[in-house]
Amino acid sequence: MNEDLIPMLLTGFGETLYMVVLSTVAAVVLGLPLGVLVVITSTGHVMESPRLNRILGTVINITRSFPFIIMIVLLLPLSRFLVGTTLGATAAAVPLSIAAAPFLARIIENSLKEVDRGKVEAALAMGATPLQIVRKVLIPEALSSLVLGLTLAVITITGFTATAGAIGAGGLGSLAIRYGYMRYREDVMFATVLILVIFVQGVQWSGDRLARRINRNQHRLG
Repeated sequence: MNEDLIPMLLTGFGETLYMVVLSTVAAVVLGLPLGVLVVITSTGHVMESPRLNRILGTVINITRSFPFIIMIVLLLPLSRFLVGTTLGATAAAVPLSIAAAPFLARIIENSLKEVDRGKVEAALAMGATPLQIVRKVLIPEALSSLVLGLTLAVITITGFTATAGAIGAGGLGSLAIRYGYMRYREDVMFATVLILVIFVQGVQWSGDRLARRINRNQHRLG
């Protein structure tokens, strides 16, 4: 292993981690309210609005239909407007967030739909507002599933960062392409893949463990 490899890997992993964390936070900020709205505006729910529900569903489906590499190119002007450049990890976080938000919204939608409607109806009968139902019934009851969904989203975003590396985003994806593939350095390719595998496994293990703990606590309290 060349002595220059470790500093490159540390820098690349740091950039990847930065993109993943920033994009995940932004995706949650965008995707959580979107997913909640899709659920509560559905037929028979607490804020039933078929028209709004169709609009939200269409926006999510259209956004999800774009291949990520195309979305990156389409959103280059937005990245330049928001961060002043189209290169680097911060610029890449813009399309990463927008690509991940509708994906996360669907995950949140599916998780919230698993909540027993009887509990929602009981809360309504006691005079709870829609916001209270979301905060005190839907999200707490679906918390374990939401954690697993967020875990999946983080892993998906990690994969997106590798694609973003092809257009100058930095990170391990860029390192694998520029040094591993283009310069025929098998050590770089192997090391970047190994780090990504370990990182993804760590995220999955942590998410699974947290979800199990939440489940046990809910059963104990129930």
